[in-house]
Amino acid sequence: MRFKVVLALVVVTALIGAAASVAVATSRRSGTASAPAGGLVRIFVTPNNGAAAAILVTGAIGDYGTTLMIDKNGETDSNGNYIKVTLHKGTFEMNSTTLNAKANSSRPTFYKATCSALESVTGPVTLFNGTGPYRGIIGTLSITETYAYISPRSTSGENKGQCNLSAQPISQYSSITGSGTVSF
Repeated sequence: MRFKVVLALVVVTALIGAAASVAVATSRRSGTASAPAGGLVRIFVTPNNGAAAAILVTGAIGDYGTTLMIDKNGETDSNGNYIKVTLHKGTFEMNSTTLNAKANSSRPTFYKATCSALESVTGPVTLFNGTGPYRGIIGTLSITETYAYISPRSTSGENKGQCNLSAQPISQYSSITGSGTVSF
């Protein structure tokens, strides 16, 4: 009798465990297999001095990965007008031609008394050429690029005490953020 009770408990425990495993596996599968519905997205990029950078996308797309500046043929180009976004779930591209033109014609606001400067540019980028769950992506994001820095002062010579704009900044900050609506 005692053996039958133990066996029954083992069988019930196994069935509960199997049911829970199926429920978890099913919920995971449906959570990752479904394509995003579209809607508002926000992007946050950590720029650097090269062609690649880290990106985080929230909202209708919840994903993260890297960006790579490319030319219109898809070749790596640190001065390119296109960006390949490689996220963990898929990829897409952005055309940043208009934003880059604005950035190239912009000049920073310089504060001579403090040797500090700020430059901020906002412009549109369009999304296209998606893969994986981002297949068929279209949309336009308003992107803001911000760069601020403090230059050192010359310590000797005829420019002693003046801002040394040819030297490396003593501190700097940069960010790329934006938002807009996408659909698939």
